[in-house]
Amino acid sequence: MADRKAELERKKAKLAQMREEKKRKEDRKKKEDTEQATKQSGKTAVHTDADELLKDLGIPLSASSSASAGSSPQKATDKVESVQSSAARSSPRVSKKLQMTQVTQTNIPPRELVTYTKETQTPHETAERDGHIVLDHGNELLEGPRIASPRYGSPHSIGSNHRFGYPHLEWDDEFGLHDDDADSVDVPVSTPPSHLHKMPQVEMVQPHATPEDQVKKEEPVREISEEEKQQVMMSEDFKRFFERTSRVMERAITEQDKGIFIDYVGASKDAESNGQPGERLKISRDFFDERWSKHRNVTCLDWSTQFPELLVASYGTNEESPHEPDGVALVWNAKFKTTTPEYIFHCQSAVMSTCFAKFHPNLIIGGTYSGQIVLWDNRSNRRTPVQRTPLSSASHTHPVYCVNVVGTQNAHNLISVSTDGKMCSWSLDIFSQPQDSMELQEKHAKSVAVTSFSFLSGDVNNFVGGSEDCSVFTACRHGSKAGIGEIYEGHQGPITGIDCHTTVGQIDFSSYFLTSSMDWTIKLWSIKEQKPLYSFEDNNDYVLDVKWSPVHPAVFASTDCMGRLDLWNLNNDTEVPTASLHVDPNVALNKCKWHSNGHLIAAGDDQGRIYMCDVGESIANPRLDEWSKFAYTLQEIRTNMAENEDTSADPIR
Repeated sequence: MADRKAELERKKAKLAQMREEKKRKEDRKKKEDTEQATKQSGKTAVHTDADELLKDLGIPLSASSSASAGSSPQKATDKVESVQSSAARSSPRVSKKLQMTQVTQTNIPPRELVTYTKETQTPHETAERDGHIVLDHGNELLEGPRIASPRYGSPHSIGSNHRFGYPHLEWDDEFGLHDDDADSVDVPVSTPPSHLHKMPQVEMVQPHATPEDQVKKEEPVREISEEEKQQVMMSEDFKRFFERTSRVMERAITEQDKGIFIDYVGASKDAESNGQPGERLKISRDFFDERWSKHRNVTCLDWSTQFPELLVASYGTNEESPHEPDGVALVWNAKFKTTTPEYIFHCQSAVMSTCFAKFHPNLIIGGTYSGQIVLWDNRSNRRTPVQRTPLSSASHTHPVYCVNVVGTQNAHNLISVSTDGKMCSWSLDIFSQPQDSMELQEKHAKSVAVTSFSFLSGDVNNFVGGSEDCSVFTACRHGSKAGIGEIYEGHQGPITGIDCHTTVGQIDFSSYFLTSSMDWTIKLWSIKEQKPLYSFEDNNDYVLDVKWSPVHPAVFASTDCMGRLDLWNLNNDTEVPTASLHVDPNVALNKCKWHSNGHLIAAGDDQGRIYMCDVGESIANPRLDEWSKFAYTLQEIRTNMAENEDTSADPIR
């Protein structure tokens, strides 16, 4: 019961509070109404003042306007504005006086106008023809007579009745008859303003430099510590950069040539051959390095097919420097007069043979005295081989005097032969084991100690070889007759060099080959004949190498132990060489190699020096009838050989 009474008391108190709140709201509303009535009375006084002002101006007020003075404030205001506008229209226009003034010219670049259509996006174009103005508006051509308008001049220069000639391009009240500048001087305009035909000018604006940027520019260069210097100098990037720039600077010092920036690592293709003709045969320069080639005999030479000016030479052991590597391969550049090799490679066994990988210009192959085949890469900073074959029964274990890459761009192999008669075929990607191998044996299972070999022209299967036991043989890699085929007897000493005829011309002479021997002779052979066709006996010491010219069918070169380089032209003479060069009687010329252009030949001696010899044009350049003359020469040789067989047991000697 007590709770019920308490609840009733609370409700009564709340009801009394609501009544008081309602009463306060009513008092506030009455007060606001009183203030609003006071403001309206003030506005009525303002309207009364406006009416008195109009009366002073002589403008009579209509009864309706007087009656509406007490109407709503909005209507009264509208009436005042309408009266003022009518008074402005009825007031007479005061003529203005004109006077001369100074003209100020202002050049404001036009705004670029771009029109978008469904097909193309082109700016408006204005053209003039026959006194008419044609506007290209999107895909429509709008044409009309030239009419003076605010676009081209004053709208009143022709007459007040003339309007803009293109009504579909104007808007309401664009050109009125009562413009503010109606009394201005008319200026006739004959052509549109020139800026309508100009393209907008675009200028680069430099970004605003912030205080942080200015602080960065003024920062001093920090000097690196000795430890950081050593770290930079030992990095691979720095070594590659230093080796490249030092080579370029050496060329710049010794050469006045624009091609000093040729990069052979990047496989640049703008290399040029450097064959300079001479009178007959002369030395143009030599290659020698005090550290790497001194007291080493040159064992093999090969020119690059990708970069014809690069020559690789392999060297044997230096007996006077036991701490130096046993085997060295140097790449020389015949284009520049530099005195240092382009690349230096070495290994722990004397390099007996070397060649450029024919289809990989960055790879160099070497055959060593220990039997290993090594592979160098000039893209690597290492001077040691990047790959090498294992010393096992599956590969070579005897000196390798013969290496060559045969095949095509997409299918080629490295062929190597060692002095134990083992021939291996390798993939340049995998040196862990040969892809194929075979034993070169004579009858009665006697192994052949191969010292040199040469593949027939355009053939990757058949080749000829020479051995230490004075024999010459033919052999093939595949087929039912794989191995040694025919054996030719004729030399009385070990075979030092052999080369097949590879000159391409009108007649095919690929069946002929030359051999050099320690019996002081050079012999001409045919794979179709068991005996030599001819023996060249002008030398007085060991003949150490022989090579056919790559361009002339009847020319070949030979070297001997007396330091003599001979050039033979069989079309001129078969008894004596056409040209001879005595390099030094105290050295032996071990190897020779023709350049691909036939105008340059390299010869290496037993002291580590390589001689570059220029061949005269009269010897190097073949005439058109050289192939037919050489065929006639060979026929004469065969005839003489047949006659000698009838009179002597020795057909040649």
